[in-house]
Amino acid sequence: MFRIDLSASDIAEAGALVASLAERYRTVEDPAFVREATIIAHELPRALRAGLLEFRLTEPHPLCVIGGYPIDDERIGLTPAHWKDCGGEGRPTLAEDLFFYLCASLLGDPIAWSTQQDGRLLHDVFPIKEHQYEQLGSGSEELLTWHIEDAFHPMRTDYVGLMCLRNPDGVNTTYGSLEGIDLPADVVEVLRQERFPIRPDRSHLAENRQNDGDEQLRRLRDRSYEWITGLDANPEPIAVLFGPQENPYLRLDPYFMEVPASDPEAAAALDTIVKAIDANIAGYALKPGEVLFLDNYRGTHGREPFTARFDGTDRWLTRLNIARDLRKSRAHRRSADDRTIY
Repeated sequence: MFRIDLSASDIAEAGALVASLAERYRTVEDPAFVREATIIAHELPRALRAGLLEFRLTEPHPLCVIGGYPIDDERIGLTPAHWKDCGGEGRPTLAEDLFFYLCASLLGDPIAWSTQQDGRLLHDVFPIKEHQYEQLGSGSEELLTWHIEDAFHPMRTDYVGLMCLRNPDGVNTTYGSLEGIDLPADVVEVLRQERFPIRPDRSHLAENRQNDGDEQLRRLRDRSYEWITGLDANPEPIAVLFGPQENPYLRLDPYFMEVPASDPEAAAALDTIVKAIDANIAGYALKPGEVLFLDNYRGTHGREPFTARFDGTDRWLTRLNIARDLRKSRAHRRSADDRTIY
């Protein structure tokens, strides 16, 4: 794991910056803040900026953890019951949101999905009672199987960011990669071919449909739901490995992949890589104030099961999806500076 630990002076410097921003912006969703965030991020402590640059440029490990940012557990209030209850202005976590967003802006540009959490950039991740047994970040009782985030989508994020606000039960975020794994050459050759159907995960599907917004937004969102629903019924075959010959990139979500019986060679190759990653899965229990960035091309992530109390004390994370190149999704956004993908 690549780690950046904030010093006392780093914490003071970041805290002063965040406090000044909290007087100007009431939410990280503010278009003015979104536009300025990349510039403002360069006012973060130098050691933090240097560490994130090293992580982005040299790809030393699939996981980067920033430690030391303080959290006032009482000030942030109770863990909400549903993400619909904690959007917009007046969030008690504004300081944490601002710090997290600025860190993310040193890796790329946070993006939103029109089909997730009302199109917000910043997502809240905590157990929701109705989702206890679902393969969702808001689940709890079921193991969240390791995966590449939004692996089904050609415009999936480059990095997944998680900031821990509360984790009293020490629930592990699981992670894995191909580091230290030597797959047979014939298996690698098969995995680089587009022979592996992959369906969208449940968080994007139509049961989460929103009906708010103006008519144009509704049409765009409906088009996204129709495309994703069609992909769920008729999954697209993709290549599991791509990119460099050494240390290839990954596109994999085993829970939502099933190779047809007519292609036993592909099925065997998929089974081989899944078992290899399974054997090397590790876990890390985020502590309050820690920020985790996962390279979504190099590492998988998931979550261990736990028993939620639904009493305001459960694990609470925030999440950002970060793109290194906004242009790759330009045809699916309303304008060049819009961050929502339809």
